Amino acid sequence: MDFLELASKRYSARNFKELPIPQMIIDKILLAGNVAPTAHNYQPQKIIVVNSQEGLRTLKKCTECHYNAPLAFIICYDREKCWKRLYDNKNSGDIDASIVATHMMMEATELGIGTTWIMYFIPEAIKIEFDLSDNIEPVAILIMGN
Repeated sequence: MDFLELASKRYSARNFKELPIPQMIIDKILLAGNVAPTAHNYQPQKIIVVNSQEGLRTLKKCTECHYNAPLAFIICYDREKCWKRLYDNKNSGDIDASIVATHMMMEATELGIGTTWIMYFIPEAIKIEFDLSDNIEPVAILIMGN
């Protein structure tokens, strides 16, 4: 399908079946994130795949917007790996992570997987519950399923 058709087809899904997403599909979605453009191609993103029952229970401690999806990606960036604009030192991490998340969301749509972009989460809870180092900043959670 062409891009405009794909973009029109994508919507925020909030009702998911409890069917696991096959690893082959997860890998394709991750690849879409890996080929996303980032400032100076520094690729500062860190993506946490959450698809185990334990991981999904942990995620529920960080956001009430999980909709019982069988798969989530926590999209983060590493502050130490970001490009910075010289005149004001603006860090590209949040923009880079958002571009990565969008690519992943569109690939999931192409593969017939429903998605929702979650920004309503507690960043400190994500950092604690998923044992992230101080330089890693969570930007979005993409929940997915059928």
